[in-house]
Amino acid sequence: MRLAFALAFSASLFPVGANAQITPEPLALLQSQLSAMSMRAPGHVALEVKDLSTGLTSSVNASASMPAASTIKVPVMVEVFRQLTIGKFDLNTRVRLRTSDKDWGSGSLCDASVGIAYPVSQLLNAMITVSDNTAANMLIRLVGRRRINRTMAELGLHHTTLSDFIHTEGWGIRNTLRSSPADMVRLLSKMAHDKLIDEWSSRQMIAILEADQINTLVPQPLPIDLEIAHKTGSLHDTLNDVGIVYANHEPYVIAVMTTQLSTLGAGRRFIRKVSKTTYDDLLSFADWRDTNGMNLPLTPQADAQEGVGVPIDTPFWGQNPVPTPKPHPTENPDGGG
Repeated sequence: MRLAFALAFSASLFPVGANAQITPEPLALLQSQLSAMSMRAPGHVALEVKDLSTGLTSSVNASASMPAASTIKVPVMVEVFRQLTIGKFDLNTRVRLRTSDKDWGSGSLCDASVGIAYPVSQLLNAMITVSDNTAANMLIRLVGRRRINRTMAELGLHHTTLSDFIHTEGWGIRNTLRSSPADMVRLLSKMAHDKLIDEWSSRQMIAILEADQINTLVPQPLPIDLEIAHKTGSLHDTLNDVGIVYANHEPYVIAVMTTQLSTLGAGRRFIRKVSKTTYDDLLSFADWRDTNGMNLPLTPQADAQEGVGVPIDTPFWGQNPVPTPKPHPTENPDGGG
């Protein structure tokens, strides 16, 4: 049975006792902390967090169109699995490298000889685990850039687009690869509930994301044994991380996107602080639910756009705009387009 959540001033209210309603203290604290951090951010930031047990979300500028950088590889992977399931190719299908596929921004396939063929399975792993741009371009060519965009639109993603292949030279990539935290949370929530394409595809994609070798952002301040399925992205002035965090009995989806950063180091510190704060407060929220008799199971949330049920994605605070500073190009030691 689905639970309805009352709203007052954008705060989620839970019944306690006979008639009283309160805002859970951990959620109120998280609201306050993330809002304050965003106002002091070292650049233009947007973020969304979704508690998968309740469907509650919080956000700051979540619908803002941001440079996606390599987080765009998650939608690419989704389209690859969609076409796998309808039999267009299989994981052993080999794709030949072309000169036009090569991009030196991240990964080693760009150094391979033109004409070498790689199985789809290897390209998927390279694209996600080491953020190989050349592997991504080969897969984009295989499934079709326009088809990726169409599928994302059909899934209800309103700000996610690829208007070109991945070319990291210059500033153009900031405009050709776009997404938003709201879009990424929507996509990853479906995946977490085994509802993205189908159960097999969802679990395969999660396994690939769990093997990401770039763990300097969302995972860095969290317990080392925590399972995290995520994808980073970085450009000259941009750092992103989006993923599913399997935190004990409190799994959640998090998407933090930053751009126009004063320095990449400042961006890293911001994302790590958001990650640690979210983890701590959502674990406190799980304890709060146990204490107040609201131990909710992790169950798939129906999607209104799919015509099944009523969504319970309920923000516990509204959109909070933050100032946008002027661009400040910096060296990009994290790699990845």
